[in-house]
Amino acid sequence: MTQLRDFFRKSPKMVEDVSNYPKSAEEIFHEQVRMGLAEHNRSPGGLFVSAIAAGLEVGFTLFLTGIILTLFMSDVSGPQMHVWLALCYPIGFIFVVIGRSELFTEHTTLAVIPVLNRSTTVSSLLKTWAIIFIGNIIGGYGMAFILTQFGPSSGIISVDAFNYLSEKMVELPWNLMLGSSIIAGWLMGLLSWLVTSSQETISRILMVILVTFLIGMGGLHHSIVGSIEVFAGVLTGGTSINDYFHFQWWTTIGNIIGGVVFVSLIKFSTIRLSAKEDSD
Repeated sequence: MTQLRDFFRKSPKMVEDVSNYPKSAEEIFHEQVRMGLAEHNRSPGGLFVSAIAAGLEVGFTLFLTGIILTLFMSDVSGPQMHVWLALCYPIGFIFVVIGRSELFTEHTTLAVIPVLNRSTTVSSLLKTWAIIFIGNIIGGYGMAFILTQFGPSSGIISVDAFNYLSEKMVELPWNLMLGSSIIAGWLMGLLSWLVTSSQETISRILMVILVTFLIGMGGLHHSIVGSIEVFAGVLTGGTSINDYFHFQWWTTIGNIIGGVVFVSLIKFSTIRLSAKEDSD
């Protein structure tokens, strides 16, 4: 071991070359375990403040989409506007993911993997989820309030834009809303995995743009960004509070299912089977 360590000390170029190799699935998994455990062991206060920050920051997606809607709603066709809004969708996620704030939908995978690895407990998982989710919602409420007060009065975002975005989120029946949010949770879980696999900031940004653009293009339901959009509609009078809670319930459940089942469990099973084959 000492000889190996000395060899790499004498060969910095080789260390650099090795670090540029793509990470294996096992390396990504173990890094996710390490990162997830760090969140489980973090102080509740620090986790909560970071989650509030994430709720505020991801709300810049509503800020940008609201501006685009206000400026161009009457000038472009529906399909064109849909693409434009999807292109705007990643902005808040870039701030959150690259800034390392705590977003609930990332932790449907990141916080679960240490539990599957038996490095922590289910009760710790539920506690971590609760802190992050509540912090995200509070931060989102704050951003929705700021934007609905500032936007219309300054002429930057119209009330019609807030109502349009809110209505898009609540118009589907519960079963379609659930299915949509499962896919969104699946994609956000994959984003967590892909960001961990990336070596450089620019590649992480590209991963965030790719995945969240797909969520926006598909009109999928994200429990935190959607919460901000729908709550803004409640504040402007375009959406009822009952519709808000209906939306929040089904999208939260769907996002959890998507992240836990389609990413955490599948990735964990794949790694475990691979390790078993290697041992045989």
